[in-house]
Amino acid sequence: MAIQVIIRRTFDDAEKARKLAPLIVQLRSQATVQPGYICGETLRCLDCPGEYLVISTWNTIDDWNRWLHNEERKTIQDEIDALLGEKTEYRIYESLVGGIIPKFKAPRTG
Repeated sequence: MAIQVIIRRTFDDAEKARKLAPLIVQLRSQATVQPGYICGETLRCLDCPGEYLVISTWNTIDDWNRWLHNEERKTIQDEIDALLGEKTEYRIYESLVGGIIPKFKAPRTG
């Protein structure tokens, strides 16, 4: 099942934004040729200046993990983390089947 990876990055000045944008573009262009990459987009928050959001879709979590641990990717990511002064966080999501939230049995009492 396809998964989506959400990456949120924040910065506090225009100089960081100027340096950050080409690094994100470089990561995106390298990701597009990785096995299992489906699509992605990079968003700039309009009501929260200084925030970029990257959403990418991968065939499997294994495909994402191969890219996550790719040495070329890690080199660029290290530049981004050094520029921002913090480690980038990733969140991995999968679609709910049919958009239905599974129901869990209530715990037994007594």
